[in-house]
Amino acid sequence: MQRSYDSQGNRIPDWDVAFVTSNVNKYEEAEKILAEFGIKLGHWQRDLIEIQDDSLRKIAVQKAQDAYNQIEEPLIVEDDGLFIDSLSGFPGPFSSYVFKTIGNNGILKMIGDNRDAQFVSIIVFRDAHSYTSFESSVTGTISKNIQGEGWGYDPIFVPENQKKTYAELAEKNKLSHRYESLKKFANWFNNK
Repeated sequence: MQRSYDSQGNRIPDWDVAFVTSNVNKYEEAEKILAEFGIKLGHWQRDLIEIQDDSLRKIAVQKAQDAYNQIEEPLIVEDDGLFIDSLSGFPGPFSSYVFKTIGNNGILKMIGDNRDAQFVSIIVFRDAHSYTSFESSVTGTISKNIQGEGWGYDPIFVPENQKKTYAELAEKNKLSHRYESLKKFANWFNNK
């Protein structure tokens, strides 16, 4: 890829804003979504400091700060969580760790009759001056078994008013918690 530089020798990004994440699936979803809003998304694949906290927003803000310290250009990060009512909101902000340790099968074994849940996404934009966050959630239920070939919790989360899991839906991006947060970000970014 050819790089562009300004008169002081600083690299000029080939995109409008960078998405810093180690999760390529998240980046690919975000890239497609933001393209709808005319925003070209770059990708910095980095492992970021993820503090343990019960606030997704605090986790996302810390990740944004760590990312900005590494790349020093306008960026977004995302943190999201699956909050299951019958498990008192678990795994919530610990969703990534829980998925890596017990996966969807472990979650399905833990759930009782109440299968209500919500998926929450927080996008944090960070530049040299400040940060701004954008939050959205989608309510739904946890399926009784794994359905579809998607990544993460997509094969067990059925959004409200749907009969299929995120993994089975052709238009998942239009219904997802990530889509809603990115749409809020895009509207703000395109008007700033």
